[in-house]
Amino acid sequence: MSVLTLENICFSYGKTVVLNNVSFNFEKGMIYCITGKSGAGKTTLLSILSGLAAPDSGRILYEGEDIAKLDKYKFRSKYIGVIFQSFNLITKFTALENVRLSMDIAGVKGSGKSKDKKALELLRSVGLSEEEANRRVLLLSGGQQQRVAIARALSYEAEVLLADEPTGNLDGETQDEIMAIFRELADRGKCVILVSHSPEVARQCDTCYQLLKHK
Repeated sequence: MSVLTLENICFSYGKTVVLNNVSFNFEKGMIYCITGKSGAGKTTLLSILSGLAAPDSGRILYEGEDIAKLDKYKFRSKYIGVIFQSFNLITKFTALENVRLSMDIAGVKGSGKSKDKKALELLRSVGLSEEEANRRVLLLSGGQQQRVAIARALSYEAEVLLADEPTGNLDGETQDEIMAIFRELADRGKCVILVSHSPEVARQCDTCYQLLKHK
């Protein structure tokens, strides 16, 4: 059974059609790549998948339930983890503090000490040391910041991870390391959905969906 399903999604900006009857299925344990030319609606589609934008018509189903009927805050803070292209980290905070804040916002239960322990475990799981976890993110490399963003998205046990150009600003070696993290997450049962222009990223995904730009 699909964890996330798009049924005949349509979306326009004014008279400009961006998405026209898009229907995709996404399952757990898989990595998906959404491709297409600039302006084809890839980032818009991620916004719709995450509940940040509503389609003009069509339905988004999460485990068979229309997300229009779900509490949007709960949907975004518990079921969907979003990894932004620009990371969207709080640069004056440490990596650990960024992950801990995400847990607090999502209402993850536990003491401050237990949350810090979990945050550190998550950061270690994506390849950061304890020293790096306690470093301000402004002092981390792009690849390290991407790891923090992934750990943050995992901090409340989201089943679906959405990532917008997650390797766009990284060198080839770091790109492969990040993709290895996504593969491990998929192997653990997560559904990973990436937007990417990179043929190398697409080749490492299980399924690719292409969006066509409408004239």
